[in-house]
Amino acid sequence: MGQTLTEKILDDHLVEGELETGEEIGIEIDQVLTQDTTGTLVWLQFEALGLDEVQTELAAQYCDHQTYQFDFKNTDDHRFLRSAAGTFGAYYSRPGNGICHNVHKENFAAPGKTLLGSDSHTPTPGGLGQLAIGSGGLDVAVAMGGGAYYIEMPEVVNVRLEGELPEWATAKDVILELLRRLSVKGGVGKVLEYTGPGVESLTVPERTTITNMGTELGATSSIFPTDEKTKDWLSRVSREDEYVELSPDEDAEYDDQITVDLSELEPLIAEPSMPDNVVPVREVAGTDVEQVMIGSCTNGAYEDILPAAKMVKGQTVDKKTEMIVAPGSKQASEMLAREGWTAEMMAAGVNFSEATCGACIGIGHVPASDSVSLRTFNRNFEGRSGIEDDNVYLCSPEVATAAAIEGEIVDPRDLDDVEAPGLEMGDKYGEGMGKDDPDIIAPDEAVDDGLVKGPNIGDVPLKDELDAELEGPALLKMEDNITTDHIIPATQDILMYRSNIPKLSEFTLSRVDEDFAQRALDSDGGFLVAGENYGQGSSREHAALCPMYLGVEGVLAQSFARIHRANLFNFGLIPLEIDEEDYENIEQGDDIEIVDDVAEAVRSGQEEFTVRVNDDWELTAELNASERERQILADGGKLSHTKKKAEDGSGAAPADD
Repeated sequence: MGQTLTEKILDDHLVEGELETGEEIGIEIDQVLTQDTTGTLVWLQFEALGLDEVQTELAAQYCDHQTYQFDFKNTDDHRFLRSAAGTFGAYYSRPGNGICHNVHKENFAAPGKTLLGSDSHTPTPGGLGQLAIGSGGLDVAVAMGGGAYYIEMPEVVNVRLEGELPEWATAKDVILELLRRLSVKGGVGKVLEYTGPGVESLTVPERTTITNMGTELGATSSIFPTDEKTKDWLSRVSREDEYVELSPDEDAEYDDQITVDLSELEPLIAEPSMPDNVVPVREVAGTDVEQVMIGSCTNGAYEDILPAAKMVKGQTVDKKTEMIVAPGSKQASEMLAREGWTAEMMAAGVNFSEATCGACIGIGHVPASDSVSLRTFNRNFEGRSGIEDDNVYLCSPEVATAAAIEGEIVDPRDLDDVEAPGLEMGDKYGEGMGKDDPDIIAPDEAVDDGLVKGPNIGDVPLKDELDAELEGPALLKMEDNITTDHIIPATQDILMYRSNIPKLSEFTLSRVDEDFAQRALDSDGGFLVAGENYGQGSSREHAALCPMYLGVEGVLAQSFARIHRANLFNFGLIPLEIDEEDYENIEQGDDIEIVDDVAEAVRSGQEEFTVRVNDDWELTAELNASERERQILADGGKLSHTKKKAEDGSGAAPADD
């Protein structure tokens, strides 16, 4: 039996386990990336592990979220990150140079390589044949130290593309169509592997739009084969020597197949406030729009912004609508400027932002109250834009630009005097890329003599070993699809404390219950209760670390998002799955007690746990965990576990983890 492309890359990097769906495997990591909201903890954990040099082929640190540096805390973090990259041997991309996924794609991503990143949209370079996976920062720190990355072998789903996109339909509509079909939970535990004759009609920028937003399906990763389009794009960024031909075997067997006929797609849009709330644009036409934003890591490439520039040339943005371009990289901005497109857009009333994640997580360009914002971003979770009860729609650059011109949502096919812009590849890539990029500092160009820590940068808190008895109140009961933005908001007033866990923890779950943090501290222990898909969204491990710091012992949920589940293990919080009926019966404030000797049960491999509620009734909860995960949990988390192994001589190096 032949192999899928995913299996081929995993097989080439396999260090432990077998490629059987659902079984835990350990893989070697070639490249890692991290960014400024997660990077400080990554490097503090790297330091805490006693490591002194990056062991992966390449490591890159990007500063892309808090680039405006509203406070000295942001600037101090960036200085610390620069010093950590130089001290330990990573590339450092300065604030303003662009979003990690875009800059990494332009400079370092390579077919056939594995990439682990402390950002959920790390799968972006799957569009050029790299197997890229998002994870918590502690997993990245261990991988940088030479350790394997462990994951359950995912299902591999064949997304077969047929036909070609018609006018006004775009790659954004491909992924929106999949979200409409599958939902934000539809990709959990899966890698989406794109095949079929429609693949060759898509450029690398189009493919990376699809793989980037595959994260919103909950997918472990998304990947395209390589071909002449891949080779052409790599040649445009002066890296044609990194091209490798990659494809699945003809007799490869997949766990499932989805067929998408590109020729049948039309402009689509995700309504507030979830990326899978997708409808045809024509169904919401006529909705007034006050803000339009083009950019982000999903649609921030030169090839994404150029169609918008062509559409507004000779036009004027509607008087009641603001249109902002937030490029994914400085490279994209430079190319547009060199060709005169920046001037054309400004003449039409378009404003330009720094190349940053900012607005995507509510830092800058926060919409007005009671207004509609159309964005080409990947997430529209409620409140993520920086204001509660927002109305954010997700769409292609073409749909967003049409709305800016008309002042309302409009099917671009109905525009009278604007022609379909099509897609045009940039031909000026390669000027100042990679080691020649003045905004990227190579490891051998380090400018700091050692780690530079400002007053807001603290230590990583450690958890004690798991106790035999776990009990406490149900501190908070939550609905389905609670995101990491709910758990730790990413707005600038909060995220500036990402290196100061005691302070950051004060904001834990504040968007769900503003009194939660104090209640958790006063309770001296307790549990969180949630519905399905708990912890979806960002990879930020603060969403597990801060509840741990507040004394939370575990989470009882109907199901968990992949990265957050791993982060709960990494920080010593027990993730127990319960059924829908038991979830409905638990009330906030109920007394929760795990009847079993928890520490012994976890270490011994016990799967079912008896949970007593109010001394009145009992339920059965399940712990689905590998032997390795159980040892990590019992030791109080991955950092405590690794340090313990080093102290007792059972495995000093992360490579033995």
